[in-house]
Amino acid sequence: MTKPALTLYLAAPRGFCAGVDRAIKIVEMALEKWGAPVYVRHEIVHNKFVVDGLRDKGAIFVEELEECPTDRPVIFSAHGVPKAVPAEAERREMVYVDATCPLVSKVHIEAERHFRNGLQMVMIGHAGHPETLGTMGQLPEGEVILVETVDDVATIRPRDTEKLAFITQTTLSVDDTADIVAALQSRFPAIVGPHKEDICYATTNRQEAVKAMAPKIDALLVIGAPNSSNSQRLVEVGRTAGCRYAQLVQRAGDIDWRALSGASAVGLTAGASAPEVLVNEVIDAFRDHYDVRVEMVETAVENVEFKVPRVLREPA
Repeated sequence: MTKPALTLYLAAPRGFCAGVDRAIKIVEMALEKWGAPVYVRHEIVHNKFVVDGLRDKGAIFVEELEECPTDRPVIFSAHGVPKAVPAEAERREMVYVDATCPLVSKVHIEAERHFRNGLQMVMIGHAGHPETLGTMGQLPEGEVILVETVDDVATIRPRDTEKLAFITQTTLSVDDTADIVAALQSRFPAIVGPHKEDICYATTNRQEAVKAMAPKIDALLVIGAPNSSNSQRLVEVGRTAGCRYAQLVQRAGDIDWRALSGASAVGLTAGASAPEVLVNEVIDAFRDHYDVRVEMVETAVENVEFKVPRVLREPA
């Protein structure tokens, strides 16, 4: 039977960012240096395929430091941790490696600088997300006010409206965040913003690629995990840009082929913690169902690379 024709628009950039790549390398290098098991506090990145692969190599994932023995190394995830976590690791005399993305660390440093200058922080982020918890945990309790939406801006009660600064989670929707920032600046004209955009280059680039492909496609698939903020934002960006169908899938087996019935052009991208092997798996699945022509939609070229901590580059 003849397969229907379909153009698969492939976003570039997509998939792993430099912070995710570095975090995974840190776990792999720690296993090489110290042997298994190595403990990891929280999923190193939000992707089941990646986490399962590292677990098979000897990584043990836990949610809290108290679950780790003191005689094995522990790694802190790419999302960052509150200051209390490394402080407790030092108190217990544990070997630890911090895999926090350098762009998240930049936000931590920014928050501390504003705090030293007497400013209370407003953080734009998602409640309960590990990155938000880690960033808010850099400062004493009460020094960071969390806002998630434009509506939240109207309800917050800062200590001094003339002494405020704002920071953001690095994986937010660029457009939604701009609206929240505008609301903050309207209500608090003296509020201080970051010197450079907190939303990371990878999040921005992946969202721009989706916006560029949106007018060409009938449907959008985003490869990523349900708990991946940047992946969920890609779905939202696709819908806002006019995709009648935009869906998050973890693997090719999650694709709802009936929902794609009648589509002649589908966009495909991957969140910053989704490996390229899963992209190839999805492309192969499309080839099983359609006569596929792949077309690249490239909006940026990324060549960022972050070094792993020195402790992993030194002999054991």
